[in-house]
Amino acid sequence: MAASPVRAALRARLSADRVRTQARIAALSRDFDAIVEANALVAVDDEHDPEGSSTAFERQHLAALLAQSRAHLEELDAALRRLDDDEYGVCRVCGKAIPAERLEIRPEATTCVPCADAAHRRTR
Repeated sequence: MAASPVRAALRARLSADRVRTQARIAALSRDFDAIVEANALVAVDDEHDPEGSSTAFERQHLAALLAQSRAHLEELDAALRRLDDDEYGVCRVCGKAIPAERLEIRPEATTCVPCADAAHRRTR
């Protein structure tokens, strides 16, 4: 794996992203809970209330953002474990090194660009 200063910089970057993601989850959770609480105080019938559809949309939108943020947090935790296990920066598909440019953009990446592209094409 990389030299100690590089490893420390990677850990700091992943950890900082983790802190930001946790803060985002907390804020989204507060917003979601506030919507649910506000709707509980008022007998809202989403189907017939003019505000109901936008409230339902907002609740679903926040739920989706929360799910994405939680998934990102899991990816960051996995990246930190790979760093600890000297497996960080190695493609889980082909075993080759993930280019530094890709890790700069997506430090939680688990695949190199060709393997990620192949997986993307298979899911279309």
